[in-house]
This record gives sequence, structure tokens and C-alpha cells, in this order.
Amino acid sequence: MDSYHEPIRDIAHLGHVELLTPKPDESLRFFKDILGMEEAGRAGQSVYLRGWGQYERYCMKLTESKQPGIGHTALRTYSPQALERRYAAIEKSGYGIGWTDGDIGHGKSYRFMDPDGHQMEIYFEAEKYQAPEHFRPALKNQPQKYTGKGVGVRQLDHINYLAQKVEPNSQFMQDALGLRVSEQIVLDNGTHAGSWLYAGQKSYELVYTLDATNRRGRLHHITFCVDSWDDLMRAANIYVENDIVIEGGPAKHAIQQTLFLYCFEPGGNRIELATGGYFIFAPDWETVTWTQAERAKGQAWRTPTIPSFHTYGTPVVEE
Repeated sequence: MDSYHEPIRDIAHLGHVELLTPKPDESLRFFKDILGMEEAGRAGQSVYLRGWGQYERYCMKLTESKQPGIGHTALRTYSPQALERRYAAIEKSGYGIGWTDGDIGHGKSYRFMDPDGHQMEIYFEAEKYQAPEHFRPALKNQPQKYTGKGVGVRQLDHINYLAQKVEPNSQFMQDALGLRVSEQIVLDNGTHAGSWLYAGQKSYELVYTLDATNRRGRLHHITFCVDSWDDLMRAANIYVENDIVIEGGPAKHAIQQTLFLYCFEPGGNRIELATGGYFIFAPDWETVTWTQAERAKGQAWRTPTIPSFHTYGTPVVEE
């Protein structure tokens, strides 16, 4: 126990993501009509969307852009003091950009980049969602009633970035933000091919995986959670009926043990639905390391890993 380091617990959770799309109308219809998300505001070329279980006003900012991909990722801190501490740590790293006055639904934020070039921000002040009468739930400990619309996603679950090099990004998140690694992939040559990071008891919210195209700053996918395996099966049927391309699943991941379903939204971004997984209660959790040979076996039920997983991301790389 002599090597045990006191954890930094300044980051509470993944707050929201900004997703870029070259087809704003089609993408918006997908998230509202197919996934069942609700509109929570508009500003400029952006629409703010929420899942029914989100306690904040929104979890995704959908922004019109020439190319698909990720605009920025936002993490909420535990307190104003935590925000200042993480600001100071990021400034020392040299990856800081500067303060903003905030956006719809949250107060001032500090913008920065990770080593791979993905833009991020941290904030504390947040607007809690207040359900209008027609969305008021029967249970007062639930932010909004379940509407049964489309897939009916509950909330934003995690984001997976593609990275030219995984280890520098993972280490930056640990050093500057205090995130911890629950699981990782290390290849035979010592290269880190994947790193799953967490802040609280949920076993992962940010993921970095190796970009086989050797590019920087791309998005692999964003994920929304549903309540059960039955919801995934229902979602697959909804996708087929609406000509949404399914890339993989329903199946079960070996890493993190989540049940999954992947598709592509009209703008070209990969979207995952997930349920299951596990929580981390041990304060001294030891990172689970997967070898190259172990990962070659495929997913939990020996389902082969989809080849496009290692190459496809947004913005799309032309062959």
C-alpha cells in the first residue's frame, strides 16, 4: 500500500457532448424521432437535446458543420473549487485554451485540448431540468417521465475517441483531471491500444482507442444508455424499419461487459446504445489489462470485433 496515491476526486461526470453533422435536419430527426430525445433549446446552428433521465437541461449539442465529428466534450466538476483546481492543473500542462462565459444550460467553463487535439471543457454551474406539465413524472426522483417515443434513450453514457497515441491522452486525463483507468489494452509490442477512464463509480465515461489511420482528433462513437437488453432488441427493430444502418450487435462487449448495438446516424457519426456493465466500489481498483491475444478472441460471446471499428471514425478519412 506504500505506492497508493490519494485519488483526485474533482470531476463528477461526463456532462454533455457537441456532435457535428453535415446533415442537420436528417440528424435531428434521427435523435428526436428514432432515439426519442427531446429538444431543450436552440442557438445559432445548434440544437440542444436530452434523454428522459438526464438531470441537467441537455446532454448533447447537435451543431451543423461541413464534416461530422466531435465539437467539444464537457465534464462537470464537484464544486467551484474543484473547477479552479483542475483549471490550474490543466494550465500547467500547456493544453489550456481559456475561459468561456458558458453556454445554454451551464455557467462559465474552461476550455482545453487533450494531446490528440480533441477539444474539451470543464464547468460546475449547471441548470437543472424542470419538466413542463406534459413531461412531469409520477415519481418525483425522476427528472422526466418516460415517453415511450422511439428507442427512448435514458441519458448520455460515454464517449470514445480515436487517438494517434492512446497513452499520452490517458496519462493527461489521469494527471490533469484525476480520472482513473478501469481497463486497458496493451499490445505485444507495448503499445497501448485502448484506455477506459472513469471519475466516480461508473466504470468508464471517456475512452481512447488507437486510430489505425494514424490521424488525430477523430471521434469513434458516442453512447446513450437504455434500461435493458429488451430495449436493445427493440431498437434494432426500429433501426431496420427506418433504414438506419446497423454496424454491429446486439451483442456483448468483453471489456466492461456492456451489451451493445452500433449504428450510423445520417450525418455519418457512429452511435452506440448500451446497457449493463458494472460499477467500481473498490477505492483501490487495479486496472484490468487485456493482451493482444485475449482481444483477438473477439467479444464476450466470441463475436468477432468488427473490422471497421479500427478504421472508421469522424471526420471520415478518405481511402
